[in-house]
Amino acid sequence: MSEPSTGLQPDGVLDARGLPCPLPLLKAKQALTGLAAGQLLEVRATDAGSWRDMGSFTDQSGHTMEAREQREDEYVFWIRKAGDMRS
Repeated sequence: MSEPSTGLQPDGVLDARGLPCPLPLLKAKQALTGLAAGQLLEVRATDAGSWRDMGSFTDQSGHTMEAREQREDEYVFWIRKAGDMRS
């Protein structure tokens, strides 16, 4: 598992590298449904649109973007599942 400079430890990891838009976002939504409230999902994607999509998703869904990083052509997101929310 990866670890951002913030030291976050994910409860689940989603490898969405190589998937075109909107699949990284859709897969992240699915993965979050399998986590308990407060757990952390790490998402890895190569689709440049995922940077915008994941930010919009967390803003609108109530989930929290704990951190995000760009590593060359890869985007990594750490999303904390909101409590008692529909993802």
